[in-house]
Amino acid sequence: MSGTPIIDADEFVAAVTPLLAEQNLGALVELLRSKWTHAQIATLFHSDNADARKVAAFAFGLVGKACCVHKLSPLLADPDPMVHQMAEHALWSLWFRSGTAEANHQVCRGTKALNRRDFEHALSHFNRAIDLDPSFAEAYNQRAIVHYLSERFEESVEDCHRTVSRMPCHFGAWAGMGHCYAHLGKHPEAIRSYEKALEINPRLEGVKQALDELRAKSSET
Repeated sequence: MSGTPIIDADEFVAAVTPLLAEQNLGALVELLRSKWTHAQIATLFHSDNADARKVAAFAFGLVGKACCVHKLSPLLADPDPMVHQMAEHALWSLWFRSGTAEANHQVCRGTKALNRRDFEHALSHFNRAIDLDPSFAEAYNQRAIVHYLSERFEESVEDCHRTVSRMPCHFGAWAGMGHCYAHLGKHPEAIRSYEKALEINPRLEGVKQALDELRAKSSET
């Protein structure tokens, strides 16, 4: 971040907090875009002020860009649980909008179909998103979820790999890969996948439990 002007943490928190309290996201986005670049906001991820890290993470979820995801993901290991929560939320927000406009729209339609368990239509939207933007990591991750829920675990693993090759810090895809490997009986691969997910995001309690259970099974054999 060499050459990026540093924001005064107290000033940033004071400016942003009232709009957060009002839940006025439109005005907040306008303020953020008019006063600071996404790179400037990212400088606050290293602030000694936990409130600044928390607010910066939330703000980045609104106006950040995927090119700076690697600067945001370390906050998943922040000792402050609220900073972690804001960082996790921001990462998902960034991942879902990191494709082209039409690819983002297709993923949005696909997730709606997935939520109503209409796997056929969900798959068609995710395929379309990938055709439109082959670099769109979240489109592969969402397609991996469809394959997983349809018990096509090998295909899901392939899409998880495609996701993390494009977005290495995607803890969701690493965890999903672990679940698939576990279903396939490939316990060493599942353990490695779970460990990678937890390396990125240490607060994934369900993954911790699954990892402990697999390690226990492995020690019995």
